[in-house]
Amino acid sequence: MTSTVDFIKRFIPPRYHRDSARPDKKMASEQDIYEEHVLDHYEDPYHRGPLNGATHAHEADNPLCGDQIHIDLKLTPDGKVADAWFDGEGCVISQASASMLVETIEGKTLEELQQFSAQNMLALFGPKLTPNRQKCCLLSWRVLQSAVHSPLNPSDGELGGPSFSGPSLGEES
Repeated sequence: MTSTVDFIKRFIPPRYHRDSARPDKKMASEQDIYEEHVLDHYEDPYHRGPLNGATHAHEADNPLCGDQIHIDLKLTPDGKVADAWFDGEGCVISQASASMLVETIEGKTLEELQQFSAQNMLALFGPKLTPNRQKCCLLSWRVLQSAVHSPLNPSDGELGGPSFSGPSLGEES
């Protein structure tokens, strides 16, 4: 079982780790690190906006609070996440967790994404959340799980999807 601190070191990029070696800095508590990490992702999100050349996408909302998340993915033919972007509206938790998620999944395989559980998502986010706030955090995770099964051009044979070689509807007259 991986401890929370080990998980942070493994999945949170070093730019968010505090420099505890500096003598003029007081050692930050784990909660302080989480709060700084969440605010950094909210104020300066990773890959926010549309992704040109996306191969897969999905969006959903949380009707209870109005949070909305859209995720665009560019998957390679061998099933790796080459690029991931998000967009949306909502609370700090929903938007920061989406930023954390797209940063974490780049380079991962579809198998690794399937193994990335809701509990992993909550651990990635960090601070303990009430059940209602967990829904805000898990919205982007739910959207990701659907996005990998939602190709934008299913007729595009490039990713192994079905292709149609017959006449278009306009040509059948």
